[in-house]
Amino acid sequence: MEHYLIIARSVTYAQRMQRALSRSGIRCRIFRAHRDLTDLGCAYAVEIAAGDLSAALPVLHGEALNPVQIFLSQRGTFREVTP
Repeated sequence: MEHYLIIARSVTYAQRMQRALSRSGIRCRIFRAHRDLTDLGCAYAVEIAAGDLSAALPVLHGEALNPVQIFLSQRGTFREVTP
């Protein structure tokens, strides 16, 4: 199953992203980002379905919640993408 991981710089930003996306009807969950994905010590990831990225980015930008990085997860591998 493909999904995107939107990296936030802190748990607070990840929670704000989750609330904004949920208000827009986009299902997501937050968790601590994998150590291999980022060099930020306290980064968190917001996971969304692969088909929701194009709807999620305008929501996040409209709330001034810009992602640090975005990764596509496919079959256990991660690839950084640019929106």
